[in-house]
Amino acid sequence: MTDRLTLSQRRRCMQANRPQGTRLEKLVMKALTSAGYRYSRHVSRLRGRPDIAFLEHRIAIFIDGDFWHGFRYPAWKHTLPAYWQTKIERNRRRDRRNIRALRRSGWRVLRVWEHQAYDDVDAVVRRIGMLVRKKPK
Repeated sequence: MTDRLTLSQRRRCMQANRPQGTRLEKLVMKALTSAGYRYSRHVSRLRGRPDIAFLEHRIAIFIDGDFWHGFRYPAWKHTLPAYWQTKIERNRRRDRRNIRALRRSGWRVLRVWEHQAYDDVDAVVRRIGMLVRKKPK
């Protein structure tokens, strides 16, 4: 599988994609709202701009696509062209840096993977609910 675009064309395409709230994010947010939770979306002042944040509880939630953020990446990275390997590895490094920085500054961080949300969004909401109700250390 080779990319049909040049590196500069691909870069322009990727930069043009601005986060609008993906279908995956909307699914989780709708389920949280239905369960009565109030949260903030895409808080730009927080490192990594978490998809969901419970500011008063200092909880940051990232809702990550399996491909883009490399769920079990080592098992399937050999199937990708070099461009995509580099892209996903860069995303994974950035994710680790952001999560570490948030945790160092006293935030609890939860990462929800795409397959978890699509398989059982209610279980994801229960997991978030347990974190919100749990007292910080």
